[in-house]
Amino acid sequence: MSLLSSRMSHTRFLFLAGLALFLVFSFTGVASAADEAAPAADANREPLVLFMIKSLGWVFGPLLLAISVAMVALVVLLILDLRMSSAIPPGFVDEFTDTVNKRKFKEAFDMARNDPSFLGQVLTAGMSRLQYGLEDAREAAMNTLDSIKSDKEQKNNYNAVIATLGPMLGLVGTVFGMIQSFQVLATATQVNPSKLAEGISHALSVTLVGVAISVPAIFFSAFFKNRITHLCMDVAHIADDLLTQMYHNSKKPATSPTPGAGGTPAPGAPPAPGR
Repeated sequence: MSLLSSRMSHTRFLFLAGLALFLVFSFTGVASAADEAAPAADANREPLVLFMIKSLGWVFGPLLLAISVAMVALVVLLILDLRMSSAIPPGFVDEFTDTVNKRKFKEAFDMARNDPSFLGQVLTAGMSRLQYGLEDAREAAMNTLDSIKSDKEQKNNYNAVIATLGPMLGLVGTVFGMIQSFQVLATATQVNPSKLAEGISHALSVTLVGVAISVPAIFFSAFFKNRITHLCMDVAHIADDLLTQMYHNSKKPATSPTPGAGGTPAPGAPPAPGR
């Protein structure tokens, strides 16, 4: 099951990466079209986007492109994973509460176990330990929630890494471009302005693209960090209420006890601690 889930996650990431690559090239095409619509006086000038792409070079260009594609794919993946419906499915709480109030504990457990949401996973872990007491069930549920939170935070950490890599690669490209420019000044008997501008344009283009990548990465890193905290707090509160409700319902006597079996919990109810 875990292997199948891993393959599905890998396939989804590849799909999102391809979608991000398509969006990047689409943006490039739109920007190029906008440059081509410039006034007739600038007809002989090369479009700015193409000039920047050439200035990036064969080393920094593909590297920065790969980082930007990875960032877009990661953002889309986290947006899908951190939806409210993925954490707390609509209608699940009411249906679960109604099932527990009817003392159908086995059905309630199956409902939580078959639900892949955050709340379903947390409730499944807690209910499996409910027979040992409410505190034990709460601890198991919170451990599962911490595991889910850690997994999402690890994915979000890559946004912070990209936010740091962007300016650093831009700085490396700046230094490299300035070295090229000073090499022209140091070795040429007669300075060629085009050769000198080539190194400077490389330095500025790499810096601009690196910073442009880091800005949205910083934003999404902070956004998803707050989103993860908010969702996990909501799941923790709801799971604790549902586990408490199920525990106390399992302690109550059946509504229609059979003769001679008064106070006996309904079949499937978790036994009280110490019994």
